[in-house]
Amino acid sequence: MKETVVSANSFDARSTLQVGDESYEIFRLDKVEGAARLPYSLKVLLENLLRTEDGANITADHIRALGSWDSQAQPSEEIQFTPARVIMQDFTGVPCVVDLATMREAVKELGGDPAKINPLAPAELVIDHSVIADKFGTNDAFKQNVDLEYGRNKERYQFLRWGQTAFDEFKVVPPGTGIVHQVNIEHLARVVMIRDGKAYPDTLVGTDSHTTMVNGLGVLGWGVGGIEAEAAMLGQPVSMLIPRVVGFKLTGELQPGTTATDLVLTITEMLRKHGVVGKFVEFYGEGVAATSLANRATIGNMSPEFGSTAAIFPIDGETLNYLRLTGRSDQQVALVEAYAKEQGLWLDPKAEPDFSEKLELDLSTVVPSIAGPKRPQDRIVLADAKAQFAQDVRNYVKDGGDVDEAGQESFPASDAPAITNGAPSNKVKVTAADGTEYELDHGHVTVAAITSCTNTSNPYVMVAAALVAKKAVEKGLTRKPWVKTTLAPGSKVVTDYFDKAGLTPYLDKVGFNLVGYGCTTCIGNSGPLPDEVSQAVNEHDLAVTSVLSGNRNFEGRINPDVKMNYLASPPLVVAYALAGSMKVDITRESLGLDQDGNPVFLKDIWPSEAEVNDVVANTIGEDMFTKSYADVFAGDAQWQALPIPTGNTFEWDAESTYVRKPPYFEGMGMDPAPVEDIAGARVLAKLGDSVTTDHISPAGAIKADTPAGKYLTEHGVERRDFNSYGSRRGNHEVMIRGTFANIRLRNQIAPGTEGGYTRDFTQADAPVSFIYDASRNYIDQGIPLVVLAGKEYGSGSSRDWAAKGTALLGVKAVIAESYERIHRSNLIGMGVLPLQFPEGHTAETLGLTGEETFSFTGVTELNNGTIPSTVKVTTDTAPGEAGNVRREFDAVVRIDTPGEADYYRNGGILQYVLRSLISK
Repeated sequence: MKETVVSANSFDARSTLQVGDESYEIFRLDKVEGAARLPYSLKVLLENLLRTEDGANITADHIRALGSWDSQAQPSEEIQFTPARVIMQDFTGVPCVVDLATMREAVKELGGDPAKINPLAPAELVIDHSVIADKFGTNDAFKQNVDLEYGRNKERYQFLRWGQTAFDEFKVVPPGTGIVHQVNIEHLARVVMIRDGKAYPDTLVGTDSHTTMVNGLGVLGWGVGGIEAEAAMLGQPVSMLIPRVVGFKLTGELQPGTTATDLVLTITEMLRKHGVVGKFVEFYGEGVAATSLANRATIGNMSPEFGSTAAIFPIDGETLNYLRLTGRSDQQVALVEAYAKEQGLWLDPKAEPDFSEKLELDLSTVVPSIAGPKRPQDRIVLADAKAQFAQDVRNYVKDGGDVDEAGQESFPASDAPAITNGAPSNKVKVTAADGTEYELDHGHVTVAAITSCTNTSNPYVMVAAALVAKKAVEKGLTRKPWVKTTLAPGSKVVTDYFDKAGLTPYLDKVGFNLVGYGCTTCIGNSGPLPDEVSQAVNEHDLAVTSVLSGNRNFEGRINPDVKMNYLASPPLVVAYALAGSMKVDITRESLGLDQDGNPVFLKDIWPSEAEVNDVVANTIGEDMFTKSYADVFAGDAQWQALPIPTGNTFEWDAESTYVRKPPYFEGMGMDPAPVEDIAGARVLAKLGDSVTTDHISPAGAIKADTPAGKYLTEHGVERRDFNSYGSRRGNHEVMIRGTFANIRLRNQIAPGTEGGYTRDFTQADAPVSFIYDASRNYIDQGIPLVVLAGKEYGSGSSRDWAAKGTALLGVKAVIAESYERIHRSNLIGMGVLPLQFPEGHTAETLGLTGEETFSFTGVTELNNGTIPSTVKVTTDTAPGEAGNVRREFDAVVRIDTPGEADYYRNGGILQYVLRSLISK
């Protein structure tokens, strides 16, 4: 089912564009006064409004407001953005399809037509998050991991195959193909969309925060929660405020020896310090023309790490070259060029558009860097990495044991004591499976992974990594025995050019065998460490490390045994696998000894820029892309052999532990109940700053002694078949039990604990309890719940389950010092009220311990069609007892737009969409 929007065309902007023999309807931007001075990204939004103007949700006033945008004003004008398409990965996509299937049944129960629940915009899902790097370091690791993946995920894959047949405009890229964002830029992205005879900018929302990778192609899009994506698929525009746009000027060129990863870590640090949450970042200047498309995509990918909504590059000749390289048709390339030039979307390197704020970076000043040990923005100059580790590791060891004297030698006497004392050491003898012995210590690199969309899409850093491996093998070096080494490219094109260049055998010899085409390590699918390593780490509480070419290194994310995680370029990942420890200064100290016993230094195996460029130029061609994507939706024999359920409503299996019908629409009527104030709420969690969606949303392995593990055991699932939380996102029962269960979560009302614990105030003496178990008791007694948090609450990936789980645990409100955009929006989408502490105040300054009861008044103003600016919060420390202390403060309501208010009034975005579709 497709819905064609006929524009009111108030500005007489409808026109035609002739490209070769084809003619397209377009909406001309130059018909709107002020359009020419707008940044590229706002021009794309302006076209969107012109084309979708309906006189109701999108009016001529909205178009004028965008045309007359005041770059220095704070965002206040709401617009409705209608993305051209939706892209999903399977972890977040499965719940989307589960919800759509559930909505079909709900429509039927309310007397409507189930077929109305159908994507109105193209939706594409790439299965890339399910493969786990269980097997590594062998030639058949890839096959073994794929077989394990199918064994674990058969139910999910059957469900997705059903979805592909049951829903129009919904396509699935099967397992073993690549990472969603790399498949997007290499194949799915249109740059200019063609639909119903119209040509218009390709725009999208995606159920993964790194959707912004496509910004490198000039495509405007960003990550949203699955619930927002579902609404977009069903024709609902995304409600947003016209954002501030930060202009980031690039000048100069990268110096030899530096990589795109070094560049993006530098940009991430700069933009985090500047503050770009909720803003667009747009790159301009002479340096843009000197930045390869691969490097632009790498920068765009990291937009969530600096906190911006999008990080975009305009279209230019480099864009066209990439489209040709990746096998787009001549007509498509010609259309992109003609459309961009006609609409003023073509890059002028000398132009200075009207920006809200400006930053500048001379590319020649970028130096080799890594980031860690727990945040992408914590950049460390590579030459300082050893010294910084010696400081940081002290935060991860209770009793460091001896001081590592080797770490002392390179520190001058003038350094601070934490450095001059060297890094803590606790050497443990380990016997490997093959009988060899070695010592394991704090700082040893136990995971070295070339993974993630950020870098595997960039042939320059991938080839550099392979050349480092080649030179290392020729010197007689290999990985240290305690390092788990994995290679998980973003598409099959990568292994094709490795093979063609003859580099695959060298990667294999240093342990970087192919383990799968998917996200693996960056999302916690690193697989288990070797038994003897895991045992030594846990028995002796070793602070071991990972080094990965990813974009995320939050605590507890990469591997449950690994405390400290570092982001690095692919060639540095190989170098650290050879060195084996963060205590080695790889810029000055040897990585190992060659065949003759001579030390080998990084400079001895680091390829020149010319060497890398030569391999790229001579091995990568259009034929690789056309071959890899010739039949991308067909899948392999295993995929095609999966039996497909039939019918336009799904036949739920009551015994399934993977896919279950969620409770969102139970008892729902056509008219929403009035919004009510919240009384007598208890605190489920009191949290500090920088609590990410990784801390909130279930992710990674499922432990047997947790509520989720117990649920699976009770349902007959063997521990070896638990799989990951991500793979079980279609089962709300598992996901609720894993919400707020991250092993590194620190709930301040249960001091001394780490993980998914709280205090249960429904019981005498408020004992420490699993968060899930306590929430059941609160729900049974009709007690609403609240979460208290610090700054940047909900930063990180666009995990819809961070909001879904919160709502299903019975949380009615969150009070934080500040939010990241996606999570705040998702909370509203699940009917949870996001509030902010008064300016300058925190839970601590207000004297809140988390043991109080909370009441919220003034929420009911939403029933009047308005959004209250604040609600009154009243807390009581010991209700009904002598000595009660009552506090009152006004919390800021973070429902920012009328559209968000509609969602909240309806109990959530899905309920709003469902009622809207039925009423039509």
